[in-house]
Amino acid sequence: MNSEEQSQFDKDYKRHVKLLKLQGKAEKTVKAYSHAVRRVSQHFNCHLKELTPEQLQDYFEQLVETHSWSTVKIERIGLQFFWRHILKKDWQWIDIVKPPKVKSIPDILTPSEIERIITHTNKLRYQVYLLTVYSMGLRLQEALSLQVSDIDSERQLVHIRRGKGAKDRMVPLPELTLKALRTYWATHRHPDLLFPNATGKKEKYCLAESHMDSGGVHHAMRRVVEECGIKKSLYP
Repeated sequence: MNSEEQSQFDKDYKRHVKLLKLQGKAEKTVKAYSHAVRRVSQHFNCHLKELTPEQLQDYFEQLVETHSWSTVKIERIGLQFFWRHILKKDWQWIDIVKPPKVKSIPDILTPSEIERIITHTNKLRYQVYLLTVYSMGLRLQEALSLQVSDIDSERQLVHIRRGKGAKDRMVPLPELTLKALRTYWATHRHPDLLFPNATGKKEKYCLAESHMDSGGVHHAMRRVVEECGIKKSLYP
């Protein structure tokens, strides 16, 4: 792109991000949709308004070969938003790419398998985290984002904020999980986070500015599942 085209694209890109936020999209969604727009622009080295359906079909043909269908779907929706709200075009995207509807059944852990995984997890932060996830039926990010103020110990409830669909809900808090959370919190005493990012020395955990990394949770769970001899494809 020449400087004039780049300037126009940057302007439209910023407006795209702004409109996504104004529509109440989650930060993760805004990042994914806007990344799709920038990636396509860089791929063709032009403003997206110059592209034809045939060019996009070729692009998605390559994308299908190298990425999952979930990524393809996110890419398509992000571009569709740009075309509709920025370029004011309403293309038939189903004619360009249509990810298949996949209905898969996840592997389910039995209560005894959950107990084995938690028991054999060595690090306290991961052990308490997995107990929290499975005892309350939380999603990965919901548990990571828990704050001290979300715990209502008197009523034994936990306030889950901005869960799936950006909705709040209250979840029963088992006595065992409450005790475990108290024990773990006493090791770091962070004023806000229940699962602070474990970087540096332990005495600095209380100064962490973010919650525990999801990658560490995945790694810890994969390792303990393998050690327990559980032959299931699992995701916390």
